[in-house]
Amino acid sequence: MLREKRGIIQEILAGKLGITQQMSSKYERDIGVIKVDILKRIAEYFNVTTDYLLGLSDIKRNLAGEIWKSET
Repeated sequence: MLREKRGIIQEILAGKLGITQQMSSKYERDIGVIKVDILKRIAEYFNVTTDYLLGLSDIKRNLAGEIWKSET
């Protein structure tokens, strides 16, 4: 969802994260087990918490680093 909202294609995001497009696709479809270091890179790239990415929280950070509740 975050990738699509920003209009980023999987190949570009995968390159930024240092993974293949196939792995990016598996992570998005919840097929592959994501490594902790990749999860951290994704959270940093999108400026959100890892809990938000894992679906454990609906709280994420905005670009100023302030915590706010997601409306999605």
